[in-house]
Amino acid sequence: MSKIRAALFVTCIGDQFFPQVGESVVKVLRRLDVEVTFNPAQTCCGQPAFNTGYRDEARAVASKVLDLFDDADYVVCPSGSCTSMVRVFFPELFANDPDRLKKCRHLRDRFFEFSEFLVNVLKVEDVGASFPHRVTYHDSCHLLRELGVEQQPRKLLSNVRGIDFVEMEGYKVCCGFGGTFAVKFPEVSAAMGQDKLGFATATNAEYLVANDSGCLMHLAGMIHRQGLALKTMHLAEVLVHQ
Repeated sequence: MSKIRAALFVTCIGDQFFPQVGESVVKVLRRLDVEVTFNPAQTCCGQPAFNTGYRDEARAVASKVLDLFDDADYVVCPSGSCTSMVRVFFPELFANDPDRLKKCRHLRDRFFEFSEFLVNVLKVEDVGASFPHRVTYHDSCHLLRELGVEQQPRKLLSNVRGIDFVEMEGYKVCCGFGGTFAVKFPEVSAAMGQDKLGFATATNAEYLVANDSGCLMHLAGMIHRQGLALKTMHLAEVLVHQ
């Protein structure tokens, strides 16, 4: 039986600031006997331009993504935000372009967020990880609201050996990042982030885990400036520990 082949879509933030997240995804997938490929020609999914109203520019970037993964069985992405851009908003971008729309739908059916791929496609909830720490989890907005991915990360965390997983009270509350939202409305963004940190610190967790590096970058900056003991970590970084 041939191996499942999955191409990694690493995301801009991952590529520039959190390469360890992409490396962790690859290690976990290889541990599960998935053949992982990486196309170095990949760029942004186009979401920053799309969210700011630059539809033509977003289409130009998105077109490159559509052409990169024709030969991949699956595409795995460690971000609910980028995954929702491809699955939910690419068809909107190309609604008036029948050829591109067809490619959108073909890619949509093969493009998965990391935890979703593990649980829904590979049917794996225990990846053999060990992480003896107290952990709480933040639901990023696109992952939860656009993709409906809520239980998959929790199933994976609950099967990590030694972990003390505790839900925070406001786990569905937005952290305030929102990509360009944080730039347009910094005061509101910071206030929302402070609310989220209040929920997280109330659990006495050592680590705040999420599936989107954008959320984690936003919250980590606030944690650093306030000198809090709480640390941030992507789900893939937890699952890679053995």
